[in-house]
Amino acid sequence: MHAATVLAMTVCYLAIDVGSAKLAAGVVGEDGEVLVRDRISTPARDVWPALARLVSRMQASAPTQPVGCGIGCSGPANPFDGTVSPLHIPSLVGFDLAAQVEALTGLPSVVDNDAKAVALAEGWCGAAVGVSDFVAISMGAGVGGGIVSGGRLLDGHRGNAGHFGHIVVEPDGRPCVCGGKGCVEAYCSGTAIEEETGRPPQRAPQGVVDRTGILIGRALASLGAICDLKMAVVGGSVALGFGEPFFVALRTELEQRANLSFLRGFSVVPAGLGQLAPLVGAAALVRRRLATGR
Repeated sequence: MHAATVLAMTVCYLAIDVGSAKLAAGVVGEDGEVLVRDRISTPARDVWPALARLVSRMQASAPTQPVGCGIGCSGPANPFDGTVSPLHIPSLVGFDLAAQVEALTGLPSVVDNDAKAVALAEGWCGAAVGVSDFVAISMGAGVGGGIVSGGRLLDGHRGNAGHFGHIVVEPDGRPCVCGGKGCVEAYCSGTAIEEETGRPPQRAPQGVVDRTGILIGRALASLGAICDLKMAVVGGSVALGFGEPFFVALRTELEQRANLSFLRGFSVVPAGLGQLAPLVGAAALVRRRLATGR
C-alpha cells in the first residue's frame, strides 16, 4: 500500500466548530475527509458543558486516536493564548477554550477564528488548492473572512486578520454588534437578514438576496485592491443557501468596481467544501500547528 494512503488511513484530527447557532464536532482524516460528525444547537447559556459532551462523544467515535484537536470559533479569537470572545456568545467571552479542550481530550489543541480556519481548509483540499492569494468568506449567523497571501494565512498582531464582516459598506448605516455602523455583518449575516425580514435567510425576498450580493461584491472590490487577491471563495449557509442569484449579483458588482489592472481575473467561486468547510478548517488549524508550529 502506498505510504500516503497509509498516512490518510491512520492519521486523523479532532475538529470543533463553535458558532452562535450551532456547535459541531467531528473527526477528519489526513486527506480532509470528514469521517464522523455531529452537531447540536448552541444553547442560550452553559455553552461549554454542552460542547464538552459533544466533543467527548466524537472523540470516542474516532476510528483511531486523533493526533490533535483544532477549534474554529466565531470571533474575535486569540490563537496566541487560546482564548475566545465571540460577539454572539456572551458566556464564552474571555474563555480559555484551547486549554479547556486540551484538558478534556488530552490532545494538543489550537483555536482560531472560524473563517480563518475555512481559508486553510479551502487551500488544503477545497476550491483554492494551488492558489497562493485568496480570501475565504463565511456567511452564516455572522460574516467572517480569512486571507491567504503568498501562500500564508494572515494572522495580524492579535490573530484577528480578515474580519471581513466589519468592512463598512454603508456609511452611517445600521448599527453593528461590533459597536460600529454600516458593517457588512449588519446587512449580510443570517442574523441581520432574519431580523430585517422576519424570515430565515433561505426564505429571504429576491431583493434582499440581490442586495446581499451587491454589498459583498462592494466589500470584495476594496479588499481585493488592498491585498492584491486572485480569488474569493464564498461559503456559509447564507451564501450557499441563496445560490446562483446571489453569486450573479456579487460578480456583477465586483466587475463594476474592481477596475484596477491587477484585479483583472479576480474570480469568485462557491466554497468547494460546502457545509463541511468549518470542520475541515478546524482540522486544518491543528494540522498546520503540528507541521509548522504556527
